[in-house]
Amino acid sequence: MEITGQTKVFAVLGHPVAHTLSPAMHNAAFAALGLDAVYVALDVTPEQLPGALAALADLGFGGLNITVPLKEAAYRALPRLDESARLMGAVNTVQFTPEGATGHNTDGAGFLRAIEEAFGAPVAGRSLFILGCGGAGRAVALASAGAGVTKFALADLDASRARKLAMELETQFLVSEALVAETPAAVLEAARAADLVVQATPAGLKPGDASPLGVKAFRAGQWAFDLVYGSPETPFMRAAREGGAQAANGLGMLLHQGAKSFEIWTGRAAPLDVMRRALEKKGYGA
Repeated sequence: MEITGQTKVFAVLGHPVAHTLSPAMHNAAFAALGLDAVYVALDVTPEQLPGALAALADLGFGGLNITVPLKEAAYRALPRLDESARLMGAVNTVQFTPEGATGHNTDGAGFLRAIEEAFGAPVAGRSLFILGCGGAGRAVALASAGAGVTKFALADLDASRARKLAMELETQFLVSEALVAETPAAVLEAARAADLVVQATPAGLKPGDASPLGVKAFRAGQWAFDLVYGSPETPFMRAAREGGAQAANGLGMLLHQGAKSFEIWTGRAAPLDVMRRALEKKGYGA
């Protein structure tokens, strides 16, 4: 594509951000629909985020995605929040309008759609164990509760964060069970008992990372979903499959949350097949 003075610029902000596949997905979508736009990745620290948001708005950026570790910081920094962001307590999409910047969250909707696509059925009625209760894990939990999940087990290196999320689930959604696993033995037991195990930590982003859960944490009949998407089979997925579970990575969630962001920015239906092919080609060298 030819970039001119009229080209609208979109970006993903994160730290680190070099691993992201979002530019491949969105640039393919812009090209498919003939839009004069380009999408780039910008490395921004949490301390830099408030200034960056203001500067990018002033520079006329078309919209932003926000990734780890900035989602909760963006929630605090933005004065205008869509209902999705208020519910999740985190922002992964910023829309620039004449009225100002508005924070949205498309992670929850993207997760629910990805689960149905990967395993052929919705999450409703299943029990969930979520490892990692930061912005993405919290979005997964709250979206799942809204979709009909009533039994949760949670774990995080910061146990207070897991306890806070458990309280939210119990008070906002009146779920019947929201347990917090605070020891290795409790984590193992909670993972094996769940119908769906969700890996929502950064483990697997770096080459050589080990799975945060061992083979014994899984069993036949389970679903295992890794929000990390850097390879067709992450270490977590490998351990899950060795334990007998069905496993999928986060590429589908990336696709569907990104498609929702695209529609918020452009008002156009996202070309899902084009975006999926771009992700698979860039991410897996296909």
